[in-house]
Amino acid sequence: MSTPIVVDTNVIIGALIGKDGPNRAVLRHCLTGLFSPLISNSLFLEYEAVSSRGSILERCPLPMSEIRELLNAYYNVCQWIPIYYLWRPNLSDENDNFLVELAVAGNAFCIVTNNVNDLKGSELTFPDIRILRPTELLAWLH
Repeated sequence: MSTPIVVDTNVIIGALIGKDGPNRAVLRHCLTGLFSPLISNSLFLEYEAVSSRGSILERCPLPMSEIRELLNAYYNVCQWIPIYYLWRPNLSDENDNFLVELAVAGNAFCIVTNNVNDLKGSELTFPDIRILRPTELLAWLH
């Protein structure tokens, strides 16, 4: 059984615009089944909105058709989690609260993000959910 994780949008975007590196390795491990990425309606909508921004498309080496293929492949390995209860951890960036709610609802091992400071310091804490950078998650494998 693969490890359930929540992949922040910045990791997906980093994988799209970077030719290699830890963001792409996390995405690759999701696609090969090592990790089981969790997704909710809110996270799906954020992935879709951010990945179609002109500023992202300009930096991405893939054409839009291949971005769509990659995202669709990723969505196919995601475990869709309904959110029935909003925990509202009151993060400094209110728009990141849904990541914690998804991690709680899906019993995630961690939230993997490049912005760990945005997800730390919440009023409501969940000690069993780790906030890890892609490099830290990859180091955990070894």
